[in-house]
Amino acid sequence: MKDYELSNRRYVIGGVATFIVVVYIIRLFTLQIMSDDYKKNADSNAFLKRIDYPSRGIITDRKGRLMVYNQPAYDILVVMNEARGRLDTMEFCRTVGMTKEEFVARMDAIKDRSKNPGYSRFTQQLFMGQIPDKEFSQFREKIFRFPGFYIQKRSVRQYEYPYAAHVIGDVAEVSPSDIENDDYYQPGDYIGKLGVERRYEKQLRGEKGVQILLRDAHGQIQGRYQNGRFDRSPVPGKNLTLSIDLELQALGERLLEGKIGSIVAIEPSTGEVLCMVSSPTYDPRVMSGRNRSKNHSRLAVNPWKPLLNRSIMGLYPPGSTFKTTQALTFLSEGIISPGTMFPCHHGFYYRGLHVGCHGHKSPLALVDAISTSCNAYFCWGLYYMIGNRSKYHDVQEAMNTWRDYMVSMGFGYRLGIDLPGEKRGLIPNAEFYDKAYNGSWNGLTVISISIGQGEVTLTPLQIANLGATIANRGYYYIPHVVRKVQGEPLDTAFTRRHYSMASRSAYETVVQGMRSSVIRGTCRAANRPEYEACGKTGTAQNRGHDHSVFMGFAPMDNPKIAIAVYVENGGWGADYGVPIGSLMMEKYINGHLSPESEKKADEFQHRRIAYDSRNR
Repeated sequence: MKDYELSNRRYVIGGVATFIVVVYIIRLFTLQIMSDDYKKNADSNAFLKRIDYPSRGIITDRKGRLMVYNQPAYDILVVMNEARGRLDTMEFCRTVGMTKEEFVARMDAIKDRSKNPGYSRFTQQLFMGQIPDKEFSQFREKIFRFPGFYIQKRSVRQYEYPYAAHVIGDVAEVSPSDIENDDYYQPGDYIGKLGVERRYEKQLRGEKGVQILLRDAHGQIQGRYQNGRFDRSPVPGKNLTLSIDLELQALGERLLEGKIGSIVAIEPSTGEVLCMVSSPTYDPRVMSGRNRSKNHSRLAVNPWKPLLNRSIMGLYPPGSTFKTTQALTFLSEGIISPGTMFPCHHGFYYRGLHVGCHGHKSPLALVDAISTSCNAYFCWGLYYMIGNRSKYHDVQEAMNTWRDYMVSMGFGYRLGIDLPGEKRGLIPNAEFYDKAYNGSWNGLTVISISIGQGEVTLTPLQIANLGATIANRGYYYIPHVVRKVQGEPLDTAFTRRHYSMASRSAYETVVQGMRSSVIRGTCRAANRPEYEACGKTGTAQNRGHDHSVFMGFAPMDNPKIAIAVYVENGGWGADYGVPIGSLMMEKYINGHLSPESEKKADEFQHRRIAYDSRNR
C-alpha cells in the first residue's frame, strides 16, 4: 500500500526548501544588482566627488551701487562610513566650539532620513555650514586628525545696506520640499527664500561644478581622475541690477519709522519700481550666516509682522484715491461730463441713506470734486450708473461693466510684479452682490465702493500703479523691481503696455483735477515751484483711527515718478500721506531735499503713531 502522507511530506519539504532558495536569490540580486550601496561603497573608496559651488550673482541698485555680494565661507562635510569609530569626539568638539551633546544631536539629524532624505553613509553630508574664514582657521589646521571630515569652500551672502529687505529677500538652506521640487539641489545647498533672491533663484544660483578625485586604500587623495577629464567647472550666477533707487529707498524707510504702512514709487514710462517700503521692516544683514535661522524665527513671531511685505501683501481700502477711477469710468461711459454738477450738503442724502462729507462749495463739477475730494459727487455718479436702464439692461450688467473698468486699471487680480507673495485685492462683481443680497440690491446698496470703501481692497502697489496709469494717460507697464539680468533680455511681460478701458480725454480731465488738488485742494502740501505735481488724498475709514493715503505723480506733463503712500491709522490723507509723498517726489526729481524739506523729513522720521494690539 502506497504511503501518500510520506509522499506529500516530501513535496512540502521540497517546496519550502525551493522557496527559501528563491528568497535568497532575490535578496542577493537586490543587494548586488538593484541596490547601489555596494557601488557607492566601492566608489567612495576609489573616488571623491567634490562639488565646486558657483559664486552667486551680485545685486546692485539702478545706479550701480552694490547691495548684495558674496563673502568666502566654509562648510564641514562628513562621510559617516569613514568617521565611524575613528574620531576623537572630544578633540573635535573643542576645535569647532560645540558640546558633545550638540555633536551627537547633529550626527543623529544627518542620519535621520525624514530630515535628510538623501542620506548615505558613503557620501559627503553637511555637518556644519557657512563658517566664516576667521573662525575656520583652527579647524583647517587640525583637519588631518579628524578622519571622515572634509572642507568645502562656499560663500555667504552679505548685505551692504540695512535697506530694502523685502525686495532683496535672503538665502537659506534648502528644505526637503525644495529638493523634491528641483533635483538640482541636495541637502546642504542654499536657495533664495524671499524677494528677488527667490524670484530670480535660477539666474542667481549659477551651475555647480564637480571634481572627481582618486583616493587610495587609506582614503588619501591621490589626484584627479583621468587628469580632470570628467570634471565640470562651475558657472557663476548672473548679476542683477534692480530698479530700486537706494537713496530714495533709504528716505522712505526713514520716513516710515514708528509707523505701519507702505510707500511704493514707480517710474511711469517703464514700470520700474523706484522704491518699495514696508514698515515695520528689518535689517537684511541679520538674515545672513549661521544665525539666520534664529533671527528669522524671532522675526516670524514678532506681533508687528516685520516679515510681511505690506506693499504687495497688505490689503487696504483705497479710500478717496479710488475716486479717480470712478471719474474715469463715469466719463468714459457717458454717465457724466466734465461740466456735470452734483450737490453736496455735507454729504450724500437720498432715500434715507447718508454718506458724510466735509464742508466745501456746492454744487460742483468734476475737477473741483476731485480737488476737494467730495464724497457726494462720486456717490451720485455710481448711483446714476447702476440705475441707468437706457444704457444697461439691469443692475448686474451695470455692475459688471463697472467691474470691467476696474480690472482694466489693474485691480482685482495680481499685477504680476517679479516678487513672490503678491495679493490680488478685491473688486466685487454682480455675482458677488447677488450672493450677498439674494439678488435684491441696487446702486444705493453698494454706494460705498464709489469712494473706495466697502468691499473694495487694493495693495499699495496697485494704488501706485493707478498713479502711473493716470500719469501715462491710460496705460501702464507691469511693475518690476529688476531692471536688468546679466546676459538676458528683460522679460517681454514687463515691456508691453496695458491699456485701460477709459478714454484719453477722461484721463486728461482727471489729471486736471489732481493738479487742482495740489494747487488749491487737499494736496496743497505737495505743491512745489520747481515742478508741477498732481495728487489725490485718501482717508480710508477703519475700525480704529482712519488710514492716511496719498497717490500722485510728477511732473504733470513729463512724469518721472508715480507714488502711493499708505500710513495705517495716520488720520487724514493730508496728515501723513501728502507730506511724505511730497518729500519722496522732491528727493527723486531734484536729487536732494532742500534744507527746509530736510527738517520736515527729520520731523516725520521721529513722529510716532500709538498702535495697540488691534493694529497688528
